Amino acid sequence: MNIKGNFETATFAGGCFWCTEAVFKRLKGVEKVISGYAGGDVENPNYEQVSGGGTKHAEAIQVKFDPKIISYDRLLDIFWATHNPTTRNQQGADVGTQYRSVIFYHSDEQKEKALKSKEKMDQSGKFKDQIVTEVAPFDNFYDAESYHQNYYDKNQDAPYCNVVINPKIEKLIKEFNEDLKEEYKI
Repeated sequence: MNIKGNFETATFAGGCFWCTEAVFKRLKGVEKVISGYAGGDVENPNYEQVSGGGTKHAEAIQVKFDPKIISYDRLLDIFWATHNPTTRNQQGADVGTQYRSVIFYHSDEQKEKALKSKEKMDQSGKFKDQIVTEVAPFDNFYDAESYHQNYYDKNQDAPYCNVVINPKIEKLIKEFNEDLKEEYKI
């Protein structure tokens, strides 16, 4: 995803990309969210390759956002609040390196903010265990297959969506309602 106009790009991995995409696409100032694969060493991987764990990719999202409407710092706040950054290579029942928690920074400024945010969260006492989220330079991103894009919105009745994603959306609404696009506010 290229930065155009006033938009910037953030890349996050916080477990299953269906979950993180559903969360971030609901935010004011977010123009677009794409599910995909980041941080691996195989070009143009597919879901089966990434799920097998051999490509070193994480399921990730790219967020195109307007920093005049929502700051990178606020995106980081929402990232920390909507997944468990203390479990290595796991989010709930999803286990494997593809489900690791990573902030892929696109600039020195993003790196600095991510590291400061991680330190602040680690010291906050919010999490019982130490945060294991990686802060790594962005080097690649490959769009996931089309059936993964907007998965939650297309499949809200699916058991995974009900059990895993709905609680994240409920938490987002409860804790960050002021940051939501009008159509998602309660």
